[in-house]
Amino acid sequence: MPGNEGDTTWSKAIPEPRDRLQSRVLVGIAGILLIRQIVFLLPQFHLFDTDGVQGFSVLAKAAAISAGFAVLVLGLRAATTVGAFFGGMICLVLVFGTSSARDSTIPIGVVRSGLIPLVTLFVLTFLSTRAGRHIKTRAGLAEKRQGRSASQVVANLATAALSVSFLGPYLLGSGRLCWGQGYYGKWIHPALMMMCLAALVEATADTVSSEIGQAFGGAPLLLVGFRRVAVGTDGAVTLLGSGAGVAGGTLVAAVGTWALRLNVWEGTIALLAGVCGLFFDSLLGATLERRGWLGNDLVNFASTLFAAMLAALLYRFFVL
Repeated sequence: MPGNEGDTTWSKAIPEPRDRLQSRVLVGIAGILLIRQIVFLLPQFHLFDTDGVQGFSVLAKAAAISAGFAVLVLGLRAATTVGAFFGGMICLVLVFGTSSARDSTIPIGVVRSGLIPLVTLFVLTFLSTRAGRHIKTRAGLAEKRQGRSASQVVANLATAALSVSFLGPYLLGSGRLCWGQGYYGKWIHPALMMMCLAALVEATADTVSSEIGQAFGGAPLLLVGFRRVAVGTDGAVTLLGSGAGVAGGTLVAAVGTWALRLNVWEGTIALLAGVCGLFFDSLLGATLERRGWLGNDLVNFASTLFAAMLAALLYRFFVL
């Protein structure tokens, strides 16, 4: 990958100009959608209650948390300046969009929201990225010192934020930004929360498995053909890396199930979809990415989107 410490040679199958173009298009489209979501929710906070006080409080807290999250990410050099900015936007949409509950009698707050699984994801990926850094540096696989780029942040986190719809609650006609106790509150809300959580599980599992596998997993197997390949090969997996990724995803699913007020069955669906997304990522890496058709950012984004859609399908056919 370009930008790895001590290595300025492009080693990917996809031509560098095409990879950059794909990443820029992804960031541009996701950025427009995220900004649209933020602009859309600004005049809507009054729907939390009759006088708008509670809604403004939740929005203000979400904004403060998101700004703090962006500063923390930048201070730890976990992302570039633009990457941290996008991380803050995603955090705002994620926290505000998941702060309501399916039951209108439950108080609205920012603690039991997407904030908890997002922070868990950040801690796990931050630690795994720095685990065995000297080994990955020698192999030319270490992440750049300034952290993840905007395209990497968007590729891993945008699906989770964009899975949260702000339109559903307004269709209830309840006068509040909550999920009521009717059909939407019973089925649509948990489906959206599962999609969001599945995307976060996949993003965690993918990063942890890749970072731990590259550092400590030994010679990996290509998912297609099951042959030994060099460390860092697109679509290659290791037993240790995959196990670590599933463990990390399970932790995110567990805390996310509590934070998003899902039941055990719903949380299990999100976990299963996220793990399937992990192996879908490896499948894309072993096929389309190795052929030079897709860059890593699009592969990562497609995998989180696959996990979110799979969660919705599993919920539709096995629960509804």
